[in-house]
Amino acid sequence: MTLIDTHTHLYVKEFDTDIDEVIQRANAEGVKKFYLPAIDSAENDSLLALEKKYPESIFAMAGLHPCSVNENLKEELKQIEKQLSQREFAAIGETGLDFYWDTSFKDQQYESLRTHIEWAIHYRRPLVLHTRNAMEETIEVIKSYGNKNLFGIFHCFGGTLQNAKDIIDLGFLLGIGGVITYKNSGLSEVLKEIDLKHLVLETDSPYLTPIPFRGKRNESSYLKYVAQKLADVKQITFEEVAAQTTKNAENVFSKGFI
Repeated sequence: MTLIDTHTHLYVKEFDTDIDEVIQRANAEGVKKFYLPAIDSAENDSLLALEKKYPESIFAMAGLHPCSVNENLKEELKQIEKQLSQREFAAIGETGLDFYWDTSFKDQQYESLRTHIEWAIHYRRPLVLHTRNAMEETIEVIKSYGNKNLFGIFHCFGGTLQNAKDIIDLGFLLGIGGVITYKNSGLSEVLKEIDLKHLVLETDSPYLTPIPFRGKRNESSYLKYVAQKLADVKQITFEEVAAQTTKNAENVFSKGFI
């Protein structure tokens, strides 16, 4: 049995003291691959260093998190563009729109998102999207490109059933993480109506820790709790969830190279 953590920030400071043990624990629970979304240039060296240390199991993305978009946007995008010209990355992201904390750079977030979309199309890589308090807006931006070979993952999906259907129609997968284990999230009811072939698993560690560890640091070994909850929701076995979501993840991250 193999699981894939399609979205985890194992390179951030929360893992500085025990990253090797974190990866060992994940491996022991069947998690064999880890896809690491970028945040911004300040974190880039740590991201690439961890990928270099575990080249068979850790795969880096290139991108700028919407919460890192500010007056330095042009410089950040220029650095990512240089990276993309020098090597292949597993995906473009994470990018998207986040209007939860601050909308001071709302226009710049849209500019950043559109730039990332253009890169995903040009380099034929999956686009990994973050959206918070901006689900409809993010979907509308993706729709505006008319499905021009765009594919990828709406990470940390927590929207409505209609949102899910719209995202699937656009050729994207839904990234399912610890939120599914939260009693009042409503996500379980939505996912009852969604075929497993449209889902991938993620932790977003060190954030969004699933029950029974909510409130503590999240890590990739906890992916099994997400998988088990999804199995309960779909009334199927853990092994069926693992097999299908792993297949989905392998497909989306290899699609551009086929």
